[in-house]
Amino acid sequence: MWLKPEEILLKNAFKLWVTEEDNEYFVLQRRRGYGEGGGGLTGLLVGTLDTVLDSTSKVAPYRILHHTPDSQVYWSIACGVTKEEIVQHWEWLQQNIMRTLSVFDSSEDITSFVQGKIRGLIAEEGKSSLVLEEDPEKFREALLRFEKWFELPPEEKLVTYYSCSYWKGKVPCQGWLYLSTNFLCFYSYLLGSEVKLVISWDEIWRLEKTSNVLLTESIHVLAHGEDHYFSMLLHLNETFVIMEQLADYSIKRLFDKEAFQREPALADPLQITKRGLEAHAKSEQFRAFFRLPKEENLLEVHESFLWVPFSHFNTLGKICLSENYLCFASQDGSQCHIIIPMREVVNVEKPDSSSRALTVCVRGKRALRFSEVRDYQRLANTIRSRCGISASPQHSASSEAIRGECQSLINHFEDNPEDVTLMVGQKGSSKAVSTEALMTVFHPQDVENLDPKMLKEKMKEQSWNIHFSEYGRGTSMFFTKKTRDLIVRGVPEALRGELWMLLSGAVNDMATHPGYYAELVEQSLGTSTLATDEIERDLHRSLPEHPAFQSDTGISALRRVLTAYAYRNPKIGYCQAMNILTSVLLLYAKEEEAFWLLVAVCERMLPDYFNRRIIGALVDQAVFEDLIRDNLPQLVEHMTDLSFFSSVSLSWFLTLFISVLPIESAVNVVDCFFYDGIKAILQLGLAVLDYNMEALISCHDDAEAVTILNKFFDSVTNKDSPLPPTVQQAPVGNNDKASHFNVDISALVREAYEKYGHIRSEEVESSRKRNKLHVIQTLEDTTKQNVIRVVSQEVRFSASQLDELYNLFKRQHFLCCYWTMKSPTLLHHDPSLAYLEQYQLGFQQFSGLFSLLEPWAFCATKSTLSLWIFRLIDENQDGLVNFKEFCCALDTLYSGSFTNKLKFLFKLHLPPAFDLPEDGVIRKSPERGRGKVDLQAYLKQWQNEILKKEETIKDLPRINQAQFIQFSKTLYNIFHGDPEEESLYRAVAHVTSLLLRMEEVGRRLQEPSSPPESTKPASTAAAAAAAAAAEEPSTKEATTTPESSDTSGSHSSQDAGPDLSEMEWSFSFEQVLASLLNEPAIVSFFDRPVDIQTKLGHAKVAQLKLKANK
Repeated sequence: MWLKPEEILLKNAFKLWVTEEDNEYFVLQRRRGYGEGGGGLTGLLVGTLDTVLDSTSKVAPYRILHHTPDSQVYWSIACGVTKEEIVQHWEWLQQNIMRTLSVFDSSEDITSFVQGKIRGLIAEEGKSSLVLEEDPEKFREALLRFEKWFELPPEEKLVTYYSCSYWKGKVPCQGWLYLSTNFLCFYSYLLGSEVKLVISWDEIWRLEKTSNVLLTESIHVLAHGEDHYFSMLLHLNETFVIMEQLADYSIKRLFDKEAFQREPALADPLQITKRGLEAHAKSEQFRAFFRLPKEENLLEVHESFLWVPFSHFNTLGKICLSENYLCFASQDGSQCHIIIPMREVVNVEKPDSSSRALTVCVRGKRALRFSEVRDYQRLANTIRSRCGISASPQHSASSEAIRGECQSLINHFEDNPEDVTLMVGQKGSSKAVSTEALMTVFHPQDVENLDPKMLKEKMKEQSWNIHFSEYGRGTSMFFTKKTRDLIVRGVPEALRGELWMLLSGAVNDMATHPGYYAELVEQSLGTSTLATDEIERDLHRSLPEHPAFQSDTGISALRRVLTAYAYRNPKIGYCQAMNILTSVLLLYAKEEEAFWLLVAVCERMLPDYFNRRIIGALVDQAVFEDLIRDNLPQLVEHMTDLSFFSSVSLSWFLTLFISVLPIESAVNVVDCFFYDGIKAILQLGLAVLDYNMEALISCHDDAEAVTILNKFFDSVTNKDSPLPPTVQQAPVGNNDKASHFNVDISALVREAYEKYGHIRSEEVESSRKRNKLHVIQTLEDTTKQNVIRVVSQEVRFSASQLDELYNLFKRQHFLCCYWTMKSPTLLHHDPSLAYLEQYQLGFQQFSGLFSLLEPWAFCATKSTLSLWIFRLIDENQDGLVNFKEFCCALDTLYSGSFTNKLKFLFKLHLPPAFDLPEDGVIRKSPERGRGKVDLQAYLKQWQNEILKKEETIKDLPRINQAQFIQFSKTLYNIFHGDPEEESLYRAVAHVTSLLLRMEEVGRRLQEPSSPPESTKPASTAAAAAAAAAAEEPSTKEATTTPESSDTSGSHSSQDAGPDLSEMEWSFSFEQVLASLLNEPAIVSFFDRPVDIQTKLGHAKVAQLKLKANK
């Protein structure tokens, strides 16, 4: 593999490398320990040293270096995993490069030529590698090894695999890393030592690329509190992207279903491929950069030059093509990009073969010329087909007609600018919908007003008009550094709504959904949900000091927008802070535009912000903490706990500073947000802390720090705002002390860009992905701690045992979700429910986990017993068991007294555990997490739990003959296989006959007038039935299914004959308990301690295997 030329020093390298071949300009080297009889331990140790001392060693055991005779500097230019590969590179250099080098006069020219040639080869390899398919034979072999080594269920799909080193302590293990849909796996076998690692993606807390003294570059994985490092990867960046995508996919699917349902490309876990994940990652970046709808996918990328008319030169960049958009972004530092909706394209002129150029004509008498496009002809045809433009010569007349028609439309719109909305597809709005921005209604601009602020506003408008004339206006405008500079200075009031629509991409959403908002308003009118109740409550809290929201006009518009959005997206519905944001949007945008701006913010620009757990805001707070550590070290030294800044900054992120700044200042922040996204909010947050650094360092507690920041926000003004005092907000803390200093918002924003503008959007997105894992796992851990705290009060398990049990329970919940899309358990998982209800098991999942943890490992009728236990502990009979119910049952069976264990077994043979429902099947659980939460039901359930009294043995009903016979069978089955099986059987037989004799005596005492003969058949029949129960082979029960076992009680009753049913004899629990207490063998069996830790350890190992063997 050719490498980007990198300078290296060879002072100590010859101790670690052996020169195989060399000549005047090149050296082929092999690492010691490789090649002569395999790597072995020597190769592994040398590889470890190489990683410490030499940056190239992480690549491969063979390499080629370039040097010149009069220079001590060497350049690494190639590496190889095998000798055949490196020899192939060496021979190519001999045949193609050596002769050419003799014509150069200087060493510098030789080195420059070699470096240029190698870079060219890398570029060619990169282009061809995108087309090549993976070797199916090698992948099939890898799949067989994967299945053999890890014994996962056959449904588990292997996505890709890599050779790498796994660091176990300070020693690396060379092996193979396997990435599958649900698991990260590693296997190594060296010198008799086997290393096997299986981590499910949903267990990962942190995933990042790192480097340190030992590892020049590696991938760090944190799971279960353990750090795992993978290094020496040939394609580290590619590996990391795949791992990041799989972890994100798992998190969305299992924990954050709201986000997952918006990802149709990854809908089926059995269809995920490496190529699909890579394409998904690129499409995500593409949509985020150009602010495109979530339906758009990156289809083609072409490198080209674009003629930039305002600069009069060609800028190098990439053309990115999706289903409905043609986009271009420069790569030469000019920060120029343009977005062209296909609906705006009127023609694609015939390509120029000499310069490999094509010209795209768009509405507004504009044309874009792309040159040096490698596949220009195909690109031109693709654009034509997507725009519905014919490329045939015979249709030239019709294309001219189209062009003429478009020109007449353009002229019309120039003469009638108010009709421009029709051009972007807006249909006639509903009469109930406001068609004007509230600011134009409540504060129309006075054209004749010539005070300094209005003059400055006019100058801003003039600057933007000049910008429009040079860079274009509307959807196909060029975005450059100058655009950002104008944004930072503040957008004129009159242009704010238009620019917000353009910068956010909402203009495209509205254009492609004509009439959609009016329909939503009509459909949502009069609906009553939890969201609408919350909206009504918050309507009058939204900018209450602004005249627009002191009238019915503003309040009604706000109600319509929020209700329509809640109707459109019930997963989000309504969240606090949405009302404040929407209020500001309505001030500067028309009602329908405000709706689409809200869509853009909630679904694209601030993902996962406005849901029940505000995960997106928590993630960005973590990103903010990272940026504080990197950029404000002085503050970090003073305040080691940065969680304070997370809590105080939550409102900054949720409301884009609108809730803490006066409205006339906050809109400048919103301007920057729509241009730069969350990066603008992070930059401003850093600037605020930097501005107050000295005061924050000197404060003694959090309350003082909050006061300092509040005073600062009160002092922020917008000296250029043309709004009248009736519209502007007075500072909350406006007093003599506060009025001594004022901070202009424009200066603050400008300072934020100057000091922290180096923060790149790509870095922010990468940090978001890294921190999202940690945030969601922290929320999950909080859930676990709350559940354990509640359960620990009712069981005897230790905290560590409960922790392990919870992990097993949660994993069992997920095991049925890994390989099926519509798993009932996955559908019932709802993070908004009470902690105990978030993870629950259906019968199949419960049965699998109980079989691993039950105290009687030799029990023959596991399926039948687990079914009865499941019914007994499913208190609300919804077909689901929560963690508390599960632990209480296990606690009784593990640590309960002899009486409690026996009472538990006794209750298994009473309704509802022993009886079947009328239809003969377990009831399915109802749909959860839908509609309103029934708070009354929760309160009633809570009250019942408080008032529930301790059950005594006298409260238990008597057990009838069929139930008693089955109870006897259960005891025999539990004892089956025990070392003391024979004595236990005799003890049960003795207890059974004793109870029957007691029943016979009792019957005689109750019926003295009855002849003795009448009781004799009953006694005989009962004894015979008990004997039959004792002698019945337990193997028959072991092979029955839950369904057939369900009816075992009724079959026993029938087998006993009509004599038994006529007798109607029964036993109380006290009688059974007293009889069994007289049998030392039975008492010692149930009092035998259970090694809980061993059980938990075994279950942890066997849980996946059990699923795989089914």
